[in-house]
Amino acid sequence: QVQLVESGGGLVQAGGSLRVSCAASGRTSVIDDMGWPRQAPGKEREFVARISWSGRSTYYADSIKGRFTISRDNAKNTVYLQMSSLKPEDTAVYYCTAHRGVVTNLGVWDYWGQGTQVTVSS
Repeated sequence: QVQLVESGGGLVQAGGSLRVSCAASGRTSVIDDMGWPRQAPGKEREFVARISWSGRSTYYADSIKGRFTISRDNAKNTVYLQMSSLKPEDTAVYYCTAHRGVVTNLGVWDYWGQGTQVTVSS
């Protein structure tokens, strides 16, 4: 099994920056793709970023493109989401996901974290 633990969420003013992290433990050798979906109150879950094991392949949702950067450190089994120019509409619970292999459906992942709250005040 793989466990994912997010950290780094919090309250930030609009226009500010925040970095959330996700540390994987357990059978981390099976992990390939990792990603960050988010869910805001009353809204559908949105998948915002994905990164391949090598880091050479990434995906970003249009809503955050140019403002967020996903990265990973495989030696530390950690994936990061650097968020800049934050907007109130970025307020959501940010989850970490991991998959055994390449994800073909962004809505289907093998492992999920518990989530970390990011709140952007106006």
